[in-house]
Amino acid sequence: MNFDPEKHHRHSIRWKHYDYSQAGAYFVTIDVQNRGHLFGEVSNGEMVLNDAGRMIEEQWQALKGRFPLIDLDVYQVMPDHFHGIIVIVGATLVVALDVGKPSTLGDIIGAFKSITTHEYIKGVENHGWQRFSKRLWQRNYYEHVVRDEIDLERIRKYIQSNPSNWKS
Repeated sequence: MNFDPEKHHRHSIRWKHYDYSQAGAYFVTIDVQNRGHLFGEVSNGEMVLNDAGRMIEEQWQALKGRFPLIDLDVYQVMPDHFHGIIVIVGATLVVALDVGKPSTLGDIIGAFKSITTHEYIKGVENHGWQRFSKRLWQRNYYEHVVRDEIDLERIRKYIQSNPSNWKS
């Protein structure tokens, strides 16, 4: 199949002219490529993580050490995807903390996807984890800029209830 720019162009799902390094809360969903069930299973409405799922959880929590200008809110590892809320606490702290350039949401998610892919490959090689085809994660991710406390609470409930609403 030949490349046709009219058919094969990729559109960004990000807001044009929005500064994704600015302070605020961001809800993200990252899907496993081909929706493979790689991170555990839902049993009786509860997520039961396997070793790969525990690695995903550990690497999510480790983001705070890598990106000092973020806080992590609720999150949920699911068999074939991940939900989480990242709070960027503000570029004004960059000068005060002397941490250089503020990180964007894309920087943070890119690092998470890269690190977890690397760790997952090590798990395949050393522990017999289920193989994946070509890439661990889908190319992009879903994001939603949290608008207010009502929106934040709605999203938290959605994330926390995800296992009980799971249909495999």
